[in-house]
Amino acid sequence: MRIVILSAACCLINLFAFAQLSIYHEGWIDFNKNGIKDIFEDPAQPVERRIADLLSQMTLEEKTCQTATLYGYGRVLKDSLPTPEWKTEIWKDGIANIDEDLNAVAGNAAAKTTLSYPFSRHAEAINTVQRWFVEQTRLGIPVDFTNEGIHGLNHDRATSLPAPIAIGSTWDIALVREAGEIVGREAKALGYTNVYAPILDLARDPRWGRTLECYGEDPFLVAELGKQMTLGIQEEGVASTLKHFAVYSVPKGGRDGSVRTDPHVAPRELYQLYLYAFRRVIQEARPMGVMSSYNDWDGVPITGSYYFLTELLREKFGFDGYVVSDSDAVEYLFTKHHVAATYKDAVRQVMEAGLNVRTNFTPPKTFIEPLRELVRDGDLSIHILDKRVADVLRVKFRLGLFDQPYVKDPKKADEVLANGRTKDFMLKMARESLVLLKNDSNLLPLDKQKVHHILITGPLAKETSYAISRYGPSHLSVISVEEGLRNYLGNAVTLDYAKGCEMVDSAWPESEIIPTPLTAIEQAGIDEAVAKARNADAIVAVLGEDEKRVGEGMSRTGLDLPGRQEQLLQALQATGRPVVLVLINGQPLTINWANRYIPAILEAWFPNSVGGQAIAETLFGDNNPGGKLTITFPKTTGEIEWNFPYKPGSQPGDAPATPQARPAGQARRENRTSVFGPIYPFGYGLSYTTFSYSNLVVIPDSQHPQGDITVSVEVTNTGTRKGDEVVQLYLHQEVSSVTIYEMQLRGFQRISLQPGEKKTVQFTLRPDDLSLLDKNNVWREEPGKFQAMVGSSSVDIRLKQEFTIVP
Repeated sequence: MRIVILSAACCLINLFAFAQLSIYHEGWIDFNKNGIKDIFEDPAQPVERRIADLLSQMTLEEKTCQTATLYGYGRVLKDSLPTPEWKTEIWKDGIANIDEDLNAVAGNAAAKTTLSYPFSRHAEAINTVQRWFVEQTRLGIPVDFTNEGIHGLNHDRATSLPAPIAIGSTWDIALVREAGEIVGREAKALGYTNVYAPILDLARDPRWGRTLECYGEDPFLVAELGKQMTLGIQEEGVASTLKHFAVYSVPKGGRDGSVRTDPHVAPRELYQLYLYAFRRVIQEARPMGVMSSYNDWDGVPITGSYYFLTELLREKFGFDGYVVSDSDAVEYLFTKHHVAATYKDAVRQVMEAGLNVRTNFTPPKTFIEPLRELVRDGDLSIHILDKRVADVLRVKFRLGLFDQPYVKDPKKADEVLANGRTKDFMLKMARESLVLLKNDSNLLPLDKQKVHHILITGPLAKETSYAISRYGPSHLSVISVEEGLRNYLGNAVTLDYAKGCEMVDSAWPESEIIPTPLTAIEQAGIDEAVAKARNADAIVAVLGEDEKRVGEGMSRTGLDLPGRQEQLLQALQATGRPVVLVLINGQPLTINWANRYIPAILEAWFPNSVGGQAIAETLFGDNNPGGKLTITFPKTTGEIEWNFPYKPGSQPGDAPATPQARPAGQARRENRTSVFGPIYPFGYGLSYTTFSYSNLVVIPDSQHPQGDITVSVEVTNTGTRKGDEVVQLYLHQEVSSVTIYEMQLRGFQRISLQPGEKKTVQFTLRPDDLSLLDKNNVWREEPGKFQAMVGSSSVDIRLKQEFTIVP
């Protein structure tokens, strides 16, 4: 009897093993392991039929498991690879996605793993995890492997991108598209199927800590660049998830972190500014994901808002992917917004609103279990749950996970992410993101034949940590500014170094409002730098902010150079030696003193890992800076918000399209009590060469609504160096039924010209570009006169041409 039982058991084991192997057939996979090609398993069937068939086979347990994220290894998941205990976990019935799995995220020791690198090892590990879900769960629904991608793919040694504010400063559509393709290609090779990028938030309040993660303050520019990043990522067969929907980036007072919930944004501003990029990118690039934000708007939490997540997002914008919550967005309905009496009721509200997948750094069962109770108790309709799950499945079908759930060739990952493979691209991005803010008497570029001794100083001269973000690659080899200069100059120029001061003083940030005298150690540091400066032919001061001064949860009360940096700068300037200020920072700084007294200023933002090399090349003229600001530098926090676009009369003295006439010499009344205006305006940036604009042509000069307008202009390099110019097209509507912005960006092109070379730049104004939100909240073109204005920045308009929209 024992032999018979043992033989039967062995047969069952063999049959089970055979069943696992035999689910893979030519052209299809038997996910539910029933030996039949079901509709959902048939690649030839329409996606909607496949979704309906799979939903009909799912239990409540399996459906609810498709509504939650399992954070990856080191975050929530404690196992790097499947274990027998997984059969007792809630994901035994599947899971919607696994986020940041085995990516060795920067700054998190718990996430350290040997499976992130070599790259092929990670691809194989992801396949192992995916295989467990396909083979060991009843229906075998594949996992969507998500990951961040704001500064480049958030993975060990992936391609490094600079901070998005620097990416925006390139104004280079083709380059941003290439960045998206690289992020998507690397994600695909490593096994990630969904990238949380781009960020479409507007950086309207520069005190906000995440300013560095935005492309800029203008909705048109953010839409254009966000569209390219999305198209690039998804071109590689990976989902792009937009963030953060919506009105996330302007909390009261710019305050961030746990306090931010309360954006003060008027309804018309909501649609014209903060929803504009989301609408455009969703309609023109069809992203597969959107992340809902954890703030409210007008008293209603976004993640609990049917209007935002369903009426706007799906019914008006046409979004057909799935919505994932930002961390704590669901919990905040209960713990912060207090619109739910219990967490369970918060779960009900977000599901009814339109949320598909809850994400947080807690086990997925904390969301799934109350969701199951709601359905069982009749407090949440099963039909709503089915809708939410269908959206998740639709993305998985679009990604091809039911046809090829695994990385096809894990070994190829080592080739796709090979060291140095994207070096040229990274250098191009680093070079193009640099913005020349000031260059009195053409101090830059420095001449190696005349400058024999340089002092490099400042707390950021040798720093590298700013290039490694929690939302980007880790374990990078970063070239600091000092190393970049040393490598570039070799033995041709003597390079001396003195730190000068620390990033901040011991009392910072309180010292911004209550100054304290220099300590003896601080004075000695400045004195050392000054002594070395006196022996130098030129001084390069690398100042600004590091990753501990700006970023998520780190809003600022002031925007001056932190700590003793301005005192160091003043002491260096007093030596009489020429000073070049290189800014490493994540948000605009109120560098009024530097703008007045320092002859040359180069904005580098948070560069990527080769930023030090690009800065060195630029200081000595091998790279001609052509970047432009995508965010205004205010003179003081007291005038915030001061940004672009703006309503007529809202920014005194800053209305170039229709300046108010007044008697000569008569100052504006408001200027008697306040300091107004930007240090550097939107779209601003200098070059080592000069450009002229001519022959502006607008065709036709009279057009009916729904017709296109073509605008062309000739641009000539009138200087002696090759250089890049960002040609910017702005639109001014002379009369409208509602108050609109004084002028609006409606086109831009970055072009490269040799000395004496001329190019014709052409733009097409489409009906959407001329539309406004009228009194009835309807987007439409209104007949009337318009001005097409072309120039080098929002305040440097070179040419204007009028045209008319007729009824």
